[in-house]
Amino acid sequence: MTELHPDLRENVRLLGELLGKSILQYPGQACFDRIEEIRAAAKADRRQESGSGQRLVTLLGQLSDDELLPVTRAFNQFLNLANLAEQYHGIRRKQGHASDLMVESLDDVFSRLKQGGIDPEELHRRVADLQVEFVLTAHPTEVARRTLILKYDEMSDCLARLDHEDLLASEREELVSRLGQLITEAWHTDEIRHERPTAVDEAKWGFAVIENSLWQALPTFLRQLDSSLIDATGQGLPLQASPVRVASWMGGDRDGNPNVTHDVTRQVFLLGRWMAADLYLRDIRSLRAELSMWQASDELRQQVGDSREPYREVLAGLRDRLIKTRDWAEARVRGEAADDAGILFEKEDLTEPLELCYRSLVDCGMEAIANGPLLDTIRRAHTFGLPLIRLDIRQEAARHTEAVAEIVDYLGLGDYQTWSEKEKQAFLIKELRGRRPLVPRNWEPSEPVREVLATCEVVARQTPEALGSYVISMASKPSDVLHVILLLREAGMTFPMRVVPLFETLDDLRQAPDSMAALYEVDWYRDYCRGRQEVMIGYSDSSKDAGQLMAAWAQYQAQEQLTKVASQHGIHLTLFHGRGGTVGRGGGPANRAILSQPPGSVNGSFRITEQGEMIRFKFGLPRLAVQSLTLYTTAVIEATLAPPPAPEDSWRETMDWLTEKSLAAYRSVVRENPDFVPYFRQVTPETALGKLALGSRPARRKPTGGVESLRAIPWIFAWTQMRLMLPSWLGSDVALEDAARDGRLPQMREMMQGWPFFRTYVDMLEMVLAKADLRIASYYEQTLVTDPVLQTLGKSLRERLDGCVDRLLELKEQAELLEHEPVFAHSMKVRNPYTDPLHYLQAELLRRDRDNEARGEVADRVERALKVTMAGISAGMRNTG
Repeated sequence: MTELHPDLRENVRLLGELLGKSILQYPGQACFDRIEEIRAAAKADRRQESGSGQRLVTLLGQLSDDELLPVTRAFNQFLNLANLAEQYHGIRRKQGHASDLMVESLDDVFSRLKQGGIDPEELHRRVADLQVEFVLTAHPTEVARRTLILKYDEMSDCLARLDHEDLLASEREELVSRLGQLITEAWHTDEIRHERPTAVDEAKWGFAVIENSLWQALPTFLRQLDSSLIDATGQGLPLQASPVRVASWMGGDRDGNPNVTHDVTRQVFLLGRWMAADLYLRDIRSLRAELSMWQASDELRQQVGDSREPYREVLAGLRDRLIKTRDWAEARVRGEAADDAGILFEKEDLTEPLELCYRSLVDCGMEAIANGPLLDTIRRAHTFGLPLIRLDIRQEAARHTEAVAEIVDYLGLGDYQTWSEKEKQAFLIKELRGRRPLVPRNWEPSEPVREVLATCEVVARQTPEALGSYVISMASKPSDVLHVILLLREAGMTFPMRVVPLFETLDDLRQAPDSMAALYEVDWYRDYCRGRQEVMIGYSDSSKDAGQLMAAWAQYQAQEQLTKVASQHGIHLTLFHGRGGTVGRGGGPANRAILSQPPGSVNGSFRITEQGEMIRFKFGLPRLAVQSLTLYTTAVIEATLAPPPAPEDSWRETMDWLTEKSLAAYRSVVRENPDFVPYFRQVTPETALGKLALGSRPARRKPTGGVESLRAIPWIFAWTQMRLMLPSWLGSDVALEDAARDGRLPQMREMMQGWPFFRTYVDMLEMVLAKADLRIASYYEQTLVTDPVLQTLGKSLRERLDGCVDRLLELKEQAELLEHEPVFAHSMKVRNPYTDPLHYLQAELLRRDRDNEARGEVADRVERALKVTMAGISAGMRNTG
């Protein structure tokens, strides 16, 4: 098996050694020795040395309540430091070093596309028109506290500085000393949030990602894209192009989150403008120091006259307006009255003075200066605008229906809820074509409807560049989209906002093409959408509803049909992928996922959610963000210009056969087995997840609901914590077993060779099976489940998991999992001695916690240690939900 890269291994060793010194200082030698003893036992257990497993369990069982917390914290901290080392290793720049996870360069991709017959003109046009949008979401999977993330970021910076080979011994000593200080600070910082973040806190965290990373990364990436485009096509990126954009659900996603109100959304819009003004101010002050030149074009002179420093004068005016804008937004956020005279509100207020300076410099022969920091600021202005981030709004379809129904009832027009879809559409189109207001002036709506209308009013006051999409969850009919457009118009919106139906469950995905065809057939709507439509595909709920294999195939087919229907109606379709970080939520390597989409479905535009801890892993550091932007952009360009071939009919038939098997097998356990829910509740930490103050959104849509009401994130989180990983493989086990028995494996190998979608699915299944661990899952059961009937179910699930591994290895003709992913395999191997004690401790702590609750007692040390195990296992798995 491939070992870790020597540089990575050295960094892991250094960080671990410094953590050990912190532990030696406090709590001291005895605790340090106990931790080392447990780590040695865990390593021996993994080597399956005689009696080692019993020794590990015995050692953990001997821990006193006082020892529980420092021991769990030590293993948690080491795993976070290992993540930090791996994350830095992926972007390190050291002579002779090639990252184990290299991203193909823009130059290489463009060269390959040209060699494949793509015309340079077509390549340039597609890149110039590209629209890739990342939507940051506040899904509650980021376990690490913000205060610790900032310390980890500085640790990364220390590692980067240590990579310089010309360091003096004293300089190296100083850096190692600073690393030790930071690790000690982290060791003495509580890693667990004790209060849930508010929706506004989450939005601030999203803004911080832009301030600390993307603000620097984006112009760096666009410079590289511009340079590669010139080399490949002879033409650069247009000045006003913004091929990459950033949106957010933080503060806008109210589906199932009562904490996101219209006032929260209003505040988030204002906070974005406040932070944007502050960031642009820094840029403008820096530019004023740079642009001291006196030559200027006639166009610029008309504005500033005979000024000796014309550029500084233009920028001084912009600086003063930015200060007014910042002060206005700050006052409004605090609920104070503020004068909005002279503030920057429309994007052109910001971009026009900057572009005026740019044109003047070019006209006066100073193109090299124009293409310096000024160009970076212009690129930022076109990408982030004055709102900083485009805010999506998400709400459930039924809430809009209720609002319209209440209005119709008040006006005495009938019982709207009983009308047919045809009657609803006729009424809505008539109102949308008319000019009179629909909402009565003195009407007093119910509180839920008042909130919907108030949200629409907040949205209607924004500029177009402040808004992403209005996403409707549980959408199924044209009226679901028309309701939103009507309510926004009634609130005073004067431009067409993107209204995006979200298809989530298996039935929704199957009906999506017909739903969209019905919407496109509404003449008024086709005029409204101006030939462009966005549709969101939900990955999490479809996987939870139907199992991963059936969900993946349903998503693929829905995208094929949605693309076809849009094309028939002359509509440019953008698919919005609601992926999560885990395979069970549609996650996995982004470039493989994009390149395995149906041909034609990635047509120069692509939208995707980035959630929780994955935001930090992909965009947390500027160089990391540049790498991620490159990876996504090249994949979208390639999928647009050189899409994979459509699957053969026989492959489709095999997928239909496999997925029917997997669906029946999955639902027979999750929906039809009466023992499943009790087993799930007992063997996983699902009921304890609420103790972790992860996000502003409740874990359940309904407080008293069962598994069906549980959100997809805690559903995945719970199974990941105890390493059964059930949502990602259940159903596939039976499909693979039946396929082997039916002699279908040769054809499935052919499918893996010729069909990126199927190959990606099999590779993702292999990755998740490698993360599963039968011994650990079995230990949770023997510690937490006492009912023999439930134990029988658990034994059967573990046998099925074991069988799934065997069948997958047979399909891939491999002797062991991850044969072709040695770096990932070794990374898991390195983590196991640190995650194993956390798993064993978590099972024991869950037992103690439940016993305490049964007695009506609360043991703070037990509960806190339990939370730390959840955070540590999340770090060890590199994802949560």
